This record gives sequence, structure tokens and C-alpha cells, in this order.
Amino acid sequence: MEDAHRRATALRADQFYGRYANPTVRSFEEVIAELEGAEDAMAFGSGMGAIASTVMALCSSGDHIVAAKQLYAGTLAFLQGPCARFGIELTLVDGSVPGTLAAAVQPGRTMLVLAETPSNPRLELCDLDELGSIAGPFTVVDSTFATPLGQQPLAHGVDLVLHSATKGIAGHNDATIGVIAGEKELVDAIWGYGVLHGATASPFDALNALRGARTLGVRTAHQAASAQRLAEWLELHPRVSAVHYPGLDSHPQHDLAERQMRQFGTVLAFELAGDTTSVGTFLDGVVLARRATSLGGPETLVCHPMTTTHAGLSAQEQIDMGVTAGLVRVSLGLEDAGDIIEDFTRALA
Repeated sequence: MEDAHRRATALRADQFYGRYANPTVRSFEEVIAELEGAEDAMAFGSGMGAIASTVMALCSSGDHIVAAKQLYAGTLAFLQGPCARFGIELTLVDGSVPGTLAAAVQPGRTMLVLAETPSNPRLELCDLDELGSIAGPFTVVDSTFATPLGQQPLAHGVDLVLHSATKGIAGHNDATIGVIAGEKELVDAIWGYGVLHGATASPFDALNALRGARTLGVRTAHQAASAQRLAEWLELHPRVSAVHYPGLDSHPQHDLAERQMRQFGTVLAFELAGDTTSVGTFLDGVVLARRATSLGGPETLVCHPMTTTHAGLSAQEQIDMGVTAGLVRVSLGLEDAGDIIEDFTRALA
């Protein structure tokens, strides 16, 4: 009884009850903490579980959140839906414009400043040094597209880094898991709420994510190189009107990417001249690439954000986020880049 009571009242006892902690999940958390240069980390059942738990742990009715408008649609829906219903106010700004996040902070009211960089789906960036210098509210960066090997927001003064580890970290499209990392005291405070929220990471998914972390370096190096090569090729294609990839000199924030990113990422987006019919023809034409809405896995995946990942947004919200009818998102896999370019050549023709 004494031992059970000690575990029931301890912080993250790993042999008491799976919702509180688990040895395999704990191993994954320790790996992420080390990769991010953090004191501690906490895993969740999904990336959205990580976002929802973090927001609800830190914010109460009457609090204020500042967020970059360049967010995954699920994150935006959570902030505009449940958070609004619970009386948490939201201000959205263009996170790619210097100074906008700090300027929107309301001293004494703003509890959280949230940015996703690079953003989904247009690969827009937020200045990590600027975000980390904001005093008062907690600062959080969704770094899913970059992975811990692409950038380290905590090194820039950001309080928490967050990942949908379902994507690049796990890396094989067979695990659903989220994770946060930061100062131990802050992570423990979020854990105190997280066990009540119940977005618990599966030990099996944590095992698969641990396996994925072992090859994260070689996978992302190959995928980022392929993304760079495909982006440069797409820029020259007559049917493509724009390419969004931080590694391109033409990217409006290329200098910022060079300053804060060690890799430019495994995902790109491009604008296909025409409407959704043109995109549909292209998607029907790819053979090697697969039509799916996830990213970060071993297969090259293509999707149409307007009708999939960002379908829940209103028409005006899609316009504001640059989610156009011709926008295609590509997650590069482990195939040879030349084979993907050949596949795209046929499909674009």
C-alpha cells in the first residue's frame, strides 16, 4: 500500500499506470529531450493531443493566445473552436512578418504565443530569435516539418518545442504520436494536466518512434536533398507558377532559413497553373509517388491541401493562408530523386 501510494502521488512514476507514464514511452521522451537539447519531454497520443494538452494546461478562461496564422488546419480549428468556447481569446497574425507576434501580446493577459515553422503547407518561416525574445507568455513552436535535426527552437530561447512525431521522427507511416520538449518544471506542469486530458501515447507507437529516431539523420539528409533537387526542377517547369521551399534562393525567407535551419526540410509545395481539375489530372498521373495526406515517411506523398489537410477552413481562411486551388504539397520519400522527377514529368505532361 505504501509503495502504491508513493507511485500514485509521484510525478511520472513509470511503473504505476500507463496513462501516467510507461517505460517504453519514457525512453522515447528521453531521446527527444536529448535531440532537442531539452531538460525533459512528454509524449502524447498524437500531435493534436500534444497541442490540445499543452494549450489547456497553460491557459484558462479569460486568457489570451497569440498565434501565427500559418498553422495546420487542425490546430487552427482547435484554437477557434474549443478554446473560444472555453473563453480563451485568440489573435492571429502573419508570423512571417517581423515583429507581428510580439506586437500582438497583451501584457498580463497573453498566456501563450504559438508559431509553426516551417508552416504547413506553404513552408513559411517564423524568426525563432524574435519569438524566443518575447517576455511574459509561454512561447511554443510546432517544429514538425523541420524535425529536431532541422532546427532547435529551444536554443533560440523558445520555451517549448512540439512535434507531430507521427511524421518525420517516427518516419515510417506506422505510428501516431506527439511530443513536447522544454524545461522540466514546465513539462511536469503540463504532465499534471495531461494525465487528466488522456491523450496518452501508445507504448507500441513509442517503440516504432524510437526505431524511427535511430535513422532520422540518414533519412532526413536524403529526403532534404531530394526536396532541394525537385524544388529546383519544378521552378523551371512551364506548368508550375511558384515553388515554396526554404532551400530555394527565391524563397522570400531564404536568408532566415539559412540562419536558423540546419536542413531545409523534406516537404515542399508548388502552385500548378490552373484549377482543381488540373491538380486532379496531375494526382491521377503520378505512379511512383502516392496520393496521401501524411508526410515524413519513406514513400513520396502528394496531396491537395485545399481538399484534404485544410478542407475544414472557410474559403476566406484558405485565401488568407495561401491555400489555393492549384497548390500541391509534396513530402519526399527515400526513392531516388531522379525517379520522382521522371514520375512528375509524366504527370505534369
